[in-house]
Amino acid sequence: MAAESREGHLAHLSLGANIGDRAATLARALEMIAATPGIELLAASSMYATEPVGYRDQPEFLNCAASVRSHVGPRELLGLLRAIEMSLGRIARPRWHEREIDIDIILFDDLVISSDLLTIPHPEMGRRAFVLLPLAEIAPDAVHPVLGRTVRQLLDLLPDTAGIRMAGNAEDRPYL
Repeated sequence: MAAESREGHLAHLSLGANIGDRAATLARALEMIAATPGIELLAASSMYATEPVGYRDQPEFLNCAASVRSHVGPRELLGLLRAIEMSLGRIARPRWHEREIDIDIILFDDLVISSDLLTIPHPEMGRRAFVLLPLAEIAPDAVHPVLGRTVRQLLDLLPDTAGIRMAGNAEDRPYL
């Protein structure tokens, strides 16, 4: 595990929602992240409308990315994010199904973690336009510690980014 510095750890998050007022939920999640002791919100991307992956018979998602400075370790950060999800009404559902809110840790410094509880970098990040496109907006030079490629390079390698589009204007950031 990376040693915590006085400055904390740099982490990148992916947020998504496809039930209820998606934009308001994402904005509220970012506000709650910023207000959580031990987490400093550094940047948030625009929102992107995306087609569902896996189970397709469900509403379109809104996704965004956030960069945070974490003053807690990755497992503690995960716990704080899960508490935010629960307070926003997340209900457990089968994989790939609807979500009131989903907050994933995509990268945490240059750590590589694989456990039942947490996998960093997120195992699907390099294949998911709905993760890479928002993240490239705020952290294009963040490096995947296993693949050795930047977020921008991974995005450029995707064969298709159809099915994802900016929702609103680039100036309409959900929180900043």
